[in-house]
Amino acid sequence: MIRFPWRMELEVHHGVVDDTRPDPADSCAIRSTAKNLQNPCTMNKRSLIFLFLSAALSSLCTSNIRAEEPRANQAALIKNAQAFTEAFEKGDAKAVAAFWAEDGDYVDLNGRQLQGRPAIENAFKDFFNENKGSKLRIDVKSVRFVTPETAIEDGVSSVIPPDGAPPNQARYSNVHVKKDGQWVLLSVREAPYTPPGNYEHLRGLEWAIGEWVDEGEGPEVDHATFEWAPENNFLISTQDATVRDTLVARSTEWIGWDPATSQVRSWSFVADGAIGEAVWSNEGDQWIIKTNAILPNGKKLAATNIITRNGPDTITWQSKDRTLDGKALPDVKEIKMKRVP
Repeated sequence: MIRFPWRMELEVHHGVVDDTRPDPADSCAIRSTAKNLQNPCTMNKRSLIFLFLSAALSSLCTSNIRAEEPRANQAALIKNAQAFTEAFEKGDAKAVAAFWAEDGDYVDLNGRQLQGRPAIENAFKDFFNENKGSKLRIDVKSVRFVTPETAIEDGVSSVIPPDGAPPNQARYSNVHVKKDGQWVLLSVREAPYTPPGNYEHLRGLEWAIGEWVDEGEGPEVDHATFEWAPENNFLISTQDATVRDTLVARSTEWIGWDPATSQVRSWSFVADGAIGEAVWSNEGDQWIIKTNAILPNGKKLAATNIITRNGPDTITWQSKDRTLDGKALPDVKEIKMKRVP
C-alpha cells in the first residue's frame, strides 16, 4: 500500500463438501453476463435443470455422497446421469423428460412451473430446436440420501452455447426418489447464481479508493491510486515516486483475500524487478502490514508498515522493524498523505 515496497527499496539503494449445508459460494462455475440474462432464449437454457442433473451426476465422485449409503444407489444415479447425458446430446426431448417422475415438476428462475412429463418434454423440444449443440458444465456441491429412497442434490450449472457465447448459470436443487426400483426426478428448483467473491473481506479498505499524495515539502513526492479490479475481488494500487518531477520508481500492488489462511494479503511488483508480498491485519484505525520483498540484487527486505487513518481524507504511514538480509535498518519517520480532491 502507498509507497510501500518500493519506498523501502529506494532508501536501501540510495542510502469436503458439507453434506448437510452446502455452500453455494464455493462454485467454480463461470459468471454469466447481463447480456445472457436478457437473452430471450436464456429462460429455456437456464430452465433445463435436467442439465444440472446429467452432468452433475456424471461428475459425481464418491466423496460427495455419504460413505455409508449403499453403493447400489450411487451406481444407479451415476448410470442415470450417463444415460441422461446421451439423451441430451442427441436432442431427444422425450427421453430426457422420461428421467422425471410422471408427476415431477420444475420451477425456473422466473417462477415458471412445469408440471408433469408432457410439459417438461415440450420445454426440452423448444430448447433443442433453439440451442442445438449446447454443452454443459456442472459443479455438484452435495448429494444427500435423506432416506434410502430419497436423495437431494445441490449445485451450480453452466449451460454453454455452441457459438462460444458466455455460459448461462444458475444454482439448483434436485429431489430424486426411487419408484418401482428406479431413480427419477421428483422436483427441480432453480435459483439465481451469485459468483463467489471476496468483497466482504476487503470492504474495510474501500475508503482507500481514489488518489493520494504525500504532504511533504521535500523534493520527493509520492502518489498512489486505488481502484477495484473487475468483480471486486482485488484492490489494485499503482504507486509512483518522483524527485523534482522526475519519475524514479513505480510499482503495482494487488490486494486480495487469501482463503487458505483467512487473511488479507498483497503482492507487489516494482518496475525495476523487485517483488514483494505482505499480510495485512486491522486494529481499529490502523492497518498493520507485515512485508517481505526481494530486491533486484537478490537481497531480502522485511518491514512492518503501519497505516493510520486520521480522517476520511488523511492518513499517516510509517515503516518499522526493517531489516535487509537480517541486518537492522533505521525506521522511516511518519509520513502524512492526503486524498486528492
